[in-house]
Amino acid sequence: MKRIYQVLSHVHFAAFRRLCGFIFVAVATGQHAAAVPPDRPGQAKPNIILIYIDDLGYGDIGCYGCKDIPTPNIDRLATEGVRFTASYITNPPCCPSRCSLIMGQYAQRFGKYGMSRGLPIPEDRPTLARFLRDRGYVTGQIGKWDLGSKRQGPLQVGFTEVAKDPPRKVYTKKELTDQPAGKRKLRTSKYFCINEAGEEIWLTDYDGDSMVNFIERHKAEPFFLYWSPAAVHSPSIEAPESLMERTKAKGARRKLAGAIVSVDDQVGKLLRALEQEGLREKTLVIFSSDNGGNGGEGASSKPYTGGKGKGTQKEGWVRVPTIFSMPGRLPEAKQHDGLVANFDFYATIATLAGQAIPDHCDGIDLFPYLKGERTGEGHEYLFWLNNEPGDAVRRHLIAVRWKNWRLYKQHDKDPWQLFDLEKDPREESDLAAEHPGVVKQMAAKHTAWAKTLAPLGKIPEIPAGEPIIPKGHGWAIAPAKDSKDTK
Repeated sequence: MKRIYQVLSHVHFAAFRRLCGFIFVAVATGQHAAAVPPDRPGQAKPNIILIYIDDLGYGDIGCYGCKDIPTPNIDRLATEGVRFTASYITNPPCCPSRCSLIMGQYAQRFGKYGMSRGLPIPEDRPTLARFLRDRGYVTGQIGKWDLGSKRQGPLQVGFTEVAKDPPRKVYTKKELTDQPAGKRKLRTSKYFCINEAGEEIWLTDYDGDSMVNFIERHKAEPFFLYWSPAAVHSPSIEAPESLMERTKAKGARRKLAGAIVSVDDQVGKLLRALEQEGLREKTLVIFSSDNGGNGGEGASSKPYTGGKGKGTQKEGWVRVPTIFSMPGRLPEAKQHDGLVANFDFYATIATLAGQAIPDHCDGIDLFPYLKGERTGEGHEYLFWLNNEPGDAVRRHLIAVRWKNWRLYKQHDKDPWQLFDLEKDPREESDLAAEHPGVVKQMAAKHTAWAKTLAPLGKIPEIPAGEPIIPKGHGWAIAPAKDSKDTK
């Protein structure tokens, strides 16, 4: 199928570059360098592509043990990179997870203690996109946004261009006849869109074409591309048989499996584009998920339990698959078992780009640990405090991770529960009574951390305006200056 994109003139892009300076994640090296990574004197600075899947379970891709959903392209990233076994989302679910990712810190540091949709991200510290844009990068965003206030879209917080949101397919009554009840409720499709040629196309596939287009246009300059697809968020009921038949999944899980196969297809499309442009070995690819999978759709957290929905106090809601792949710069086929969090991506990318990690970041540069230059734990502890009064009770979570231990409770009034995840990954044997010293130590660390946080933020009342992501085809370009009136 021929891809048709909005054509932006050379004059427009030249002006755009003069004005602006410039997760899965990929980082590729452009040819017009300014900053130089410390460990590669004389080399151009790398580009970044971050791929951030929605609700992908820890056990739902091949390199994490999945047997019924083929994911050869994602698996290739692991074969050609580092697979993390203890990668965490400290601010689940979707919206706070993305806020923490883009700001490089615990979201509680700016008052976000739960979903809090509409709470502004801070403007007194740079987002990852703004940080890179101000250092010579073209910054692009594709897909789901779901962070910040109603006025803080990608183009207002540091992205220089954003893929427009294509129109969705509208089902006819005839098409919905004899369909399952869940699908009959759909008048407008979630996952089928209309491309510029007027053809129906699976949205995830459309996003993949947009990634290729972005790489082709910016191959000669440093870029940061953030792809956060709607996939594989529920409902996956529209997944076509052409995707599902490629899996061995059974029952309701077949729909989710088909959606995951499509994500894997786009990773393959991305890798082929990078290889064609000679960027593969100059590119760091980071692939991750915003939180655990939805058990209601058959998602797996194996060998752990829990996930989105009913299992939000369990490990499976916050431990996610994460892969870093950059041949020539990172080891290949390596497993990293140390504690990491999604806010480490910002710090790692900043260092890779030859910059100091901003003071506001909670993250660390992971490369020295992945390359064996440093040993031990990058993070001795990780913390959770989801207690926003207005949030769904099922999402309340207070927790600490340290070594093989997980300490948690749902509410302040509840007793602590302690689990040894190495021996008991399903969290079936509470050891709090047997190890009071461990409980006391971890609880004290949590109390000390909580004292460093900001008070609960207030969501401003902002009237509805233009869509955060512009509608249509092609790309929208940021204005000459970021809007300062975003609150």
